Amino acid sequence: QVQLVESGGGLVQPGGSLRLSCAASGSIFNNYNMGWYRQAPGKQRELVAGITFGGTTNYADSVKGRFTISRDNAKNTVNLQMDSLKSEDTAVYYCNAKHPRLPNVYYYWGQGTQVSVSA
Repeated sequence: QVQLVESGGGLVQPGGSLRLSCAASGSIFNNYNMGWYRQAPGKQRELVAGITFGGTTNYADSVKGRFTISRDNAKNTVNLQMDSLKSEDTAVYYCNAKHPRLPNVYYYWGQGTQVSVSA
């Protein structure tokens, strides 16, 4: 069983920064694609940023140039550095792990961490 535990959420003013971390248990981390998703009230969950097991990254257009995803395979962690935060970034952020060839069969979610951007 794989467990994903997020940390680092909180309240920040517009223009500020936060760093989210996701710690993965189990031995699958190095072979899985990782991602950060978010869900705002009344909206669908959306992909924010992803990173493959090989290190290739992709970002939602809304966060390009502001957010950076990274992974440390030695520590089984994936991080999301969020800069220049906006009120519309307010959401619950979820860490996700997906098998690269069977993403609809083998996938895991963290419990989520709240990010609130407000003056």
